[in-house]
Amino acid sequence: MRTALIIAALLALAACKQEEAQNTAPLALTQSAVGHYCQMNLLEHDGPKAQAHLAGLPGAPLFFSQVRDVIAYLRMPEQSHDVLAVWVSDMGAPGATWDAPGAANWIDAEEAHFVVGADIVGGMGAPEIVPFSTPAAAETFAAANGGEVMRLDAIPDSAVLTPVELDGEPDETDFQERLRNLSRTVGD
Repeated sequence: MRTALIIAALLALAACKQEEAQNTAPLALTQSAVGHYCQMNLLEHDGPKAQAHLAGLPGAPLFFSQVRDVIAYLRMPEQSHDVLAVWVSDMGAPGATWDAPGAANWIDAEEAHFVVGADIVGGMGAPEIVPFSTPAAAETFAAANGGEVMRLDAIPDSAVLTPVELDGEPDETDFQERLRNLSRTVGD
């Protein structure tokens, strides 16, 4: 009898521990959506956006100001949570423009067709990787803006993990000169 009670208690405890599958449906962009890296409001930036849903963080995806940033995030080894789903703006959706890419026209990044190497920059001023739900829309964009159409796993690391020199940003020589001048001032 005692063994039966212990088994029943263990089964009841195990049933309580069963977790429901985490909802990874995309969330619409709102005024409260801020970029994971920049902590700036996403609605204030041009170009496509992204969101990543992480295991154990239901209802709180990481938003990204540029698609390039979410791909970099996926490839960095330091992540603390498993990535369950990644959604990107479908730039071929009706009404989607560079200035207003849409708040709810999300597509699964694994299913998207990306234009890589186009002569266009995203909301943070870095070269952008532009997602589309259809290969035809991606090819049309590439014909007009340059670049190649590829799937997520074919995007080279060099397209997302290398430093970018932004317009108006001082080059390394200028930085080194300013650092030397600052050192001289402090040491005097």
